[in-house]
Amino acid sequence: MPRFLSLIRIEENDALSGGPSPELVQRMEKLMEEMTKAGVLLDTAGLTPTAQGTRVHYEGGQLSVTDGPFTESKEVIGGYSLLQAKDKAEAVEWTKRFLKVHEEYWTVTCEVRELTEG
Repeated sequence: MPRFLSLIRIEENDALSGGPSPELVQRMEKLMEEMTKAGVLLDTAGLTPTAQGTRVHYEGGQLSVTDGPFTESKEVIGGYSLLQAKDKAEAVEWTKRFLKVHEEYWTVTCEVRELTEG
């Protein structure tokens, strides 16, 4: 069965100020348990804020290293889910369910991409 990576993009400043509510955490845990039992969820994790990250860039044969925070970044990858589904449509449906557990004030975008093997 194909595997898909759902990259979870958040508005970092919004997410850091409020953080997830206890109710959101509870709904997420319930959904993730359901996804695990269904054999769809292989792995998931959140990422530390960009202030704790480092970017390594390669261009024109030169490397540069920049420590966070990255002020030019508004929307950042805040986490990921690794899914195993029969097809992309199923992976997208599970991703929609993940997004719908959030309160309306959240701005979250997930990019679902199939992993290539090899």
